[in-house]
Amino acid sequence: MPRSIAVLGASPIRRKFGNKCVRAYSRLGYQVYPIHPTETTIEGLPAFPSILNVPSDAIDIASIYLPEAVALKVLPELAQKQIGQVWFNPGADAPAVLAEAKRLGLNAVIGCSIVAVGDMPDD
Repeated sequence: MPRSIAVLGASPIRRKFGNKCVRAYSRLGYQVYPIHPTETTIEGLPAFPSILNVPSDAIDIASIYLPEAVALKVLPELAQKQIGQVWFNPGADAPAVLAEAKRLGLNAVIGCSIVAVGDMPDD
């Protein structure tokens, strides 16, 4: 069973899905790695500027909440890490992004990672 998740596009703003994902997986006991270019903590967890800064070599899940241009820039970084599944949430699943994920050999899952885990935090 997966036990760690990196949330790319994690947000300090509680109404945003990048924040709700952090809270949902935290509540279920996952090791959560919020990824944000400038925040140092999100929901009390250390935030990392890049997936490459996460100390773990193996991450079970990456959940993406990024616009197309940003997602295209970080996909090569995801390919450098051992990630079991890369979830492309609604709005982060542009055709160009999915094509690049496939080209890089990422195990792409298209859907809402919060719904998949069965927990939806309130705002």
